[in-house]
Amino acid sequence: MLKKTLMALSLAGLTAMTVVHAEDAATTADTMATSEAAAPASSTFTDDRWYVAPFGSFVQPSGDRNAQGGWGGGLALGKIINEYFNVEVRGFWQNWGNNGMANTSRPGELYVTGAAQGFKHGATDMTGGTIDLQYYFMRDTFSPYVVFAMGGANNSWRGLTDNTPYPAAHLHTQTSSFIFEAGAGATYELADNFLLRADARYRGDTAAGQYYNNYGLSSHTSVFNDLVVNVGFVVPFGDKPGAAAAPMVADACASRDSDADGVNDCDDKCPGTASGTKVDDQGCPIVMELRGVNFKYDSHELTAGAKTILDGVVEQLVAMPSKKDIEVAGYASFEGNKGKEQHNLHLSQRRSESVAAYLRKKGVSNNLYAKGYGTEFPVADNGTEDGRVKNRRVELRWMGD
Repeated sequence: MLKKTLMALSLAGLTAMTVVHAEDAATTADTMATSEAAAPASSTFTDDRWYVAPFGSFVQPSGDRNAQGGWGGGLALGKIINEYFNVEVRGFWQNWGNNGMANTSRPGELYVTGAAQGFKHGATDMTGGTIDLQYYFMRDTFSPYVVFAMGGANNSWRGLTDNTPYPAAHLHTQTSSFIFEAGAGATYELADNFLLRADARYRGDTAAGQYYNNYGLSSHTSVFNDLVVNVGFVVPFGDKPGAAAAPMVADACASRDSDADGVNDCDDKCPGTASGTKVDDQGCPIVMELRGVNFKYDSHELTAGAKTILDGVVEQLVAMPSKKDIEVAGYASFEGNKGKEQHNLHLSQRRSESVAAYLRKKGVSNNLYAKGYGTEFPVADNGTEDGRVKNRRVELRWMGD
C-alpha cells in the first residue's frame, strides 16, 4: 500500500511539472499568434555541455528487506550527447531502519548459538554508484525522459537482538551486489544553467541471495525490489549554445526582376524603377514617356485626364531611390506648315514647363529642367491624326551626375 502511495506522489509531482509546462506553452502560443518571430522550425540541436546534478532520494525497500522507508542523496556528473541522449556517472548513499531480519525463512529468528530470539532495532546503509543512460522524448522547457542504469552497491546491515531471555547481541553484516534500475522522469528548465529534475525508479538489488550468509539464514528471493524517488537539480557548465538555424537558401536574385525593368535584381543598381521607364544595363532610368499626357491642339494646358496620369507618375517618382536631375522634354506634332516651326518650338517649351510645374507642385524633389524640342524626334507618323497625337508628348529624361 505504501509503495502505491509513494508512486502516486511521484507521478503527481511529474504531473505538476507538466501543468506548469502546459501553462508556459499556452502563453508562448498566444505570443506566437501575434508575432511569428520564433526560431526556425528546422533548427539543429547543438547543446553538448557537461553538468553536475545533486539529488535527494526517498527509498521504499521491498517487503523482503523487512525494513522501513528511508532517505539518502547523491551526486551525478553527466554529459549531453545529442538531442535524445544523456549519460551520467552517479554516486549515492541511502539509509533505512530495519524492522527485523531481512530475507529469512522465519523473520525475527536467529540461528546463532548464544544469540537471542527476536529483534529489537537496527538500520541498513547502502552506498553505491551507477552509470545512467537517459533517453529524452523531446528537448524543451519541459523535457520528459526514461532512464536505464546499472552499477554496484555495498549493503551494510546492523541490528540489536532482544535481551530476553539471553543477553543482547549486536549483529552486523555487509555484502556487495549488482544493481540495475529503470524509470521515468522529467526536467524543467528555469534558466540556461539551472534545471529542476525528478524521476521515479524501480531498482533490483542482487544482494538478497547472499544477505546474512554469515548467519546461515535461508533466502526467500534472489533480488530485492525497491522503489526510489529522486528529486534534485541540474547545473550545466558554460553558456547554452543557441539552436543553429538551417542553412539559408541562396538568394536567387538573378531570376527576379522586381521592378520589371528588364534588369535582374542582382545587377539592378536602381531598384524600384517606375513602370514604363527605359533603363540602362544597370537598371537606372534613362527615359520615361508620359503616355497619355497629351495636349489639345495648339495648347499647353493640362487636361483633367493628363493630371490624373501625372498624379500616378508623381507617386512613382517620389518612391524611386534615384534623385538625379530630370529633363522634362516637350514635343509638338508637325501639321504640314513649315512656317509654324518656331511656334511649335515655343509650344513644346510651354508644355514641358506646364508638366514640370505640376510635378513640383505635387512633391517631386528631383531638379526638373523644362526643355522644348518642337517637332524634332517624332515617334509616330505625322501624316495621320493618330500619329500626330502621339507626337504631342512629354518625356522625362534622367540626366548624368
